[in-house]
Amino acid sequence: MAEVPQDRKYLPSHEWAQSVDQLVVVGISEFAAAELGDLVYIELPAEGSVVKFDTAFGEIESVKAVSELNSPVTGTVVEVNQSLTDSQQAISDSPYQDGWMMKVKPDENSGMEKLLEAESYKSQLSKS
Repeated sequence: MAEVPQDRKYLPSHEWAQSVDQLVVVGISEFAAAELGDLVYIELPAEGSVVKFDTAFGEIESVKAVSELNSPVTGTVVEVNQSLTDSQQAISDSPYQDGWMMKVKPDENSGMEKLLEAESYKSQLSKS
């Protein structure tokens, strides 16, 4: 079973959100990274752009498929993990640490209350 850290919340589409110092760090789950396989390209939003809850903020391409990345939070992008544009390996190797994708300053109505807790997300994975 893929690792599902308790200190994050999840979208059913496998993106995670972690609140850190009034920002929300966003990435994809270990399950999603494993399903995608070898990654070849990632498109992330520009700093300063607005992302919306459960709406595409970018895309990720592997040798198997191209997938949209959905934001688990509404807010303004304050930082993007630029190292991922050169090499996406950190997403596969360390999806919850070095493989983070963006940091967002959440809006008041961020949508995060709608995210799945770790146990609910794990339950969803066991059914797939």
